[in-house]
Amino acid sequence: MRIVRLLSCWACAALVATGCGRAGETPGAPATGATAAVPRHVLLITIDTLRADRVGAYGYTKARTPHLDALAAAGLTATRAYATAPVTLPSHASILSGRYPPAHGARHNGVAMGEGVPTLATTFKAAGFATGAFVSAFPLDRRFGLAAGFDAYGDRWARGPDGRPADERAGQLTVDEALAWRRSTGDARTFLWVHLFEPHAPYGDAASGRPLSDRYDDEIAEADRQVGRLLDGLGAARAETLIVVTADHGEAFGEHGEIGHSLFVYDTTLQVPLILAGPRAARGLLPDPVSLVDIAPTVLAATGVAAPAPLDGEVLRQDRGVLPQDDPPRQLYAETSAPFEDFGWSPLRSVRAGTSKYILAPTPEFYDLAADAGETTNLAAARPADAARLKAAVATFTAGRAPAPAGATTPEARRRLQALGYLGGAGPTAGQPLADPKDRRVLAARLAEVTSGELTGAALEAALERILADDPGNPQAALRLGYARVARGDCRGAAPHFRAAIAAAMPTADAHLGLAACLTTERRLPEALRVLDQAAAVEPGNPVVLANQGLLRSDGGTPAAAVPFFERALALDPDLHQARFGLAIAFARTGDRVSAAREATTLLSRLPAGAPQRPEVERLLGALR
Repeated sequence: MRIVRLLSCWACAALVATGCGRAGETPGAPATGATAAVPRHVLLITIDTLRADRVGAYGYTKARTPHLDALAAAGLTATRAYATAPVTLPSHASILSGRYPPAHGARHNGVAMGEGVPTLATTFKAAGFATGAFVSAFPLDRRFGLAAGFDAYGDRWARGPDGRPADERAGQLTVDEALAWRRSTGDARTFLWVHLFEPHAPYGDAASGRPLSDRYDDEIAEADRQVGRLLDGLGAARAETLIVVTADHGEAFGEHGEIGHSLFVYDTTLQVPLILAGPRAARGLLPDPVSLVDIAPTVLAATGVAAPAPLDGEVLRQDRGVLPQDDPPRQLYAETSAPFEDFGWSPLRSVRAGTSKYILAPTPEFYDLAADAGETTNLAAARPADAARLKAAVATFTAGRAPAPAGATTPEARRRLQALGYLGGAGPTAGQPLADPKDRRVLAARLAEVTSGELTGAALEAALERILADDPGNPQAALRLGYARVARGDCRGAAPHFRAAIAAAMPTADAHLGLAACLTTERRLPEALRVLDQAAAVEPGNPVVLANQGLLRSDGGTPAAAVPFFERALALDPDLHQARFGLAIAFARTGDRVSAAREATTLLSRLPAGAPQRPEVERLLGALR
């Protein structure tokens, strides 16, 4: 029997004090290879959409992950670690809070974590640590509740050609910002979380013709390179830093008919890498099932900081699983609300215990993972007693655990999540029974293929047309087909699809904006303006809609009437450069050259030195002088 533990005796004593772990556990021998010093710093790295089986330390022979592999060799590798949800926000909320989604409340992207839920950041900050987080994608934007407790929360997004903020950024930029913050903290103890988005779809350049799998590996290699930069940037402090690297979920490439993630709770998208290295981390393998809710209690115990109660996670120990045979195996929970929120299908809930796994669905599923790791043979009918036992366990994780809600998803948030491939379809239909996602996997795979970025041009249009043939009322497919046709200059073919999306009462103004743009190209300005006014009713605070309302009024001969629209857009978003340029033009058209010059000068001061818009703004200023 192995008695090597992840944590030293001191940390196990902290475990008893905080009430984490199993009843009756006693401190054991110090961890092999672990230092006695308490870590002064914690570095948490989460790599989005990273499958465990694509990392060298997990046996992938084609891997280009030297920094992850070196960490694994020097620390502890959990060989069977599982996410609590195959969705970015719920999984990260579990990592930071040590709680399953029903207890922290962020059960889907765009659904903010419940108010007042303690996290690693709030706990470390209360203990006197400097706390910083730097994220690379919109699902983790501060509006969704994860920023609480962080002194700095880096979620700034660049602007696209349409003036809207991007929905992701390169890991290199995120790491640059994280390292600058780390250097600014002086002698303080620190908790730093860095999120990298590279392995998430789209994978590299789909038009290159290179196999998807190779491009996915390229993205992982880039994430690994940024991990190396982070570790190098720690300098001498690395010896005092507990490092945790994991992923929020995996990725499916056709397994179970799924493309991408979020629809199912099979291990394809739940199993993730989990590596711990540094002070108080053992060296070796942790072979038994663990959950990402275990990260928070483990990190707090290692640093001697009392954990807030209650937590769903346990302090990770390397001897887990060598308990007496009559000790029941630990139960781990996972769920996905994406089928319901995105498509109006049934949500899925799952519990694993030892080598058994149950999925609560309209057609329930039970798998013997020891004999069927790929979850291909459903034994629910053959082993009804075992299935019923784990079905009952699902309720223990879900009943009466909802925290205070933090507000519904806004239309603008839904649009940005849709751009990343989430919230892809119609919502639930009142009065209709909820479909089993297994029975809709073909349609879901077609939608995922569209949102993955793998299809462009004629192939993208053909895929969208097939979706609409099978599901004529799908507003997201209609919207995307409209924009695909606009991209090749076919506004006449796009307009009916924009109108269909509008008729379906989508909660965003994107279809209105597309239709208004098409009407404008045909010089049907009054009709375009009416469509934009309808868009403003759908999204009253959308600065892009306001700016376009101003542009049409200014170009239509009423620049004075346009000015308030531009000013309201800029009050909401001071960096919407197209709105500021439109405001300067509107002032110039009214004869107010002083105000026009002021806005043009302000715009120049905000534009980057190499911005392609600068010459046009400079020409306007020259004409005003």
